[in-house]
Amino acid sequence: MDERYFSPDPAQRRIASDLYNRVKNLPLICPHGHVDPRLFSQPNYRFGTPVDLLIIPDHYIFRMLYSQGITLESLGIPTKTGTPVENDHRKIWQTVCDHWYLFRGTPTGVWLRDELQGVFGIGQKINSANAQAIYDAIADKLASSEFSPRQMFDQFNIEVLATTDAATDTLLHHETIRQSDWSGRVIPTFRPDAVVNIDTENWRANIDQLSAVSGIDVVNYSSYIAALEQRRAHFKNTGATATDHAAFSAYTGSLSDEEAHTIFTRALKGSASSDDAQRFTGHMLIEMARMSADDGLVMQLHIGSFRNHNPRIFQQFGRDMGADIPVTAEFTRNLKPLLDEWGNHPDLTIILFNLDETTYSRELAPLAGHYPALKLGPPWWFFDSLNGMRHYFDDVIETAGLYNTAGFNDDTRAYASIPARHDLWRRASADWLAGLVVRGIIDEEDSSAMVADMAYNLAKQAYRLGT
Repeated sequence: MDERYFSPDPAQRRIASDLYNRVKNLPLICPHGHVDPRLFSQPNYRFGTPVDLLIIPDHYIFRMLYSQGITLESLGIPTKTGTPVENDHRKIWQTVCDHWYLFRGTPTGVWLRDELQGVFGIGQKINSANAQAIYDAIADKLASSEFSPRQMFDQFNIEVLATTDAATDTLLHHETIRQSDWSGRVIPTFRPDAVVNIDTENWRANIDQLSAVSGIDVVNYSSYIAALEQRRAHFKNTGATATDHAAFSAYTGSLSDEEAHTIFTRALKGSASSDDAQRFTGHMLIEMARMSADDGLVMQLHIGSFRNHNPRIFQQFGRDMGADIPVTAEFTRNLKPLLDEWGNHPDLTIILFNLDETTYSRELAPLAGHYPALKLGPPWWFFDSLNGMRHYFDDVIETAGLYNTAGFNDDTRAYASIPARHDLWRRASADWLAGLVVRGIIDEEDSSAMVADMAYNLAKQAYRLGT
């Protein structure tokens, strides 16, 4: 019996194994992630090579290699300027395998090991000697129709998968999926950061694009709000149940209409200050909560990443290249203006994510344990790991309770890693609950209900995915 990640204590291990077996085959609810919807809009889409599937899209992998002096160019990562990069994918794969020892004991090493075995049937440990044989085995599978994204969707037992899409996205690929005869449920998520955070690069061009896709000429603050509301309605009509917002800090604060108009006008002219940017984002988070209370879209808020910390990498390769670093966060004071207005609203759900573990028991659990609108998202990004999950359970559930959390989401671009990520969560949940049973905190009847909620029900309910 496969009992990896479970406690060595025999009593806890037995209970954990039983709990895990109850939920291991439940469908996967994937309410937040970054898989490209183009994968599913074409019935016969092919991933390309093993490098196309497993290396180039996964910054968890190439950030570790970069930290050891291996250039992103040598890994085939495309540059913003189109300068040459390595295009021999066998060579890239060999480089990765030559350095696979770097991932010993890391979540990335666990995910890739598990997905190679679970998805591709490869039980060998990656090393230099077997690199090309493993490459060939994966390539043979990817060439088969059984390994198209749609077929894998069914193989993974995914019930619903949400992508993350810019507010200016036409959602053409989602429309194509909806109009096809394929039964898989792939839905968009409304992400307006590029038109809300006025210090974002190319913000002015993004506003022009917002005008184009909404059909509303965005010339001032009021037309801007109207355009955002139009896009939200379009996303909802295309199946969206949630929005997603990222901010450096949890700062919120209301602006008067006149103040918002003045800052927006400065931004249109390219003369907004850093203080303007912080105040406008903080104001717009409150506005987005208002819109969510009106239209029912669940509001996700991701806090605490210093994005693009390495300017050289950002200039050459752009965003999401593994150079985002956690910062300390404060929620109790910063979120109060938003919660004063919307925290008690019965029809609003705000799911909080953060990259500062020290806030779990001190701020986030007490906040979620009080305000009806708040739920806590699972451990995110750097803490999406066995230890991160254990810390989260210990720090959050005692105060917030399980039912003020939102279950699990895989939050990944690496499509083939989805089953491995959910499996880790289910194993970690089962083992943690087994520990509560052994210590007499809950009984086995409660643990059985709780593990099903953690694996499946909480995410489905929190993201309003019942229909």
